[in-house]
Amino acid sequence: VQLQAYGGGLVQTGGSLRLSCAASGRTFSNYAMGWFRQGPGEEREIVAAISWSTSYTHYADSVKGRFTISRDNAKNTMYLQMNILKPEDTAVYYCAARSRSSISYDKRYYDYWGQGTQVTVSS
Repeated sequence: VQLQAYGGGLVQTGGSLRLSCAASGRTFSNYAMGWFRQGPGEEREIVAAISWSTSYTHYADSVKGRFTISRDNAKNTMYLQMNILKPEDTAVYYCAARSRSSISYDKRYYDYWGQGTQVTVSS
């Protein structure tokens, strides 16, 4: 599975961005997916995760109520709608897939990673 994340950019505080993650190589309908982010000098952390059926989602406390994860299995694409962005959301955002249908909060359990897309929120 190859993953490509895109949609990042520079936005002002309070603005919105929509990230997309396109998968290719094989169907990912049985794969749980997740978005992670890594700020300068920080560990890569979970932002949100979604099961293959979309029945289950998980959000980091820091983004609950502002971010929404979704996926379209027919298009092999996952999304992250980010609203009310804050400077502390500035990071490189990565999409990831794991060869299990259930979600995981732990980056160690993801098997495939995209290249990352930069999100910068100016104050």
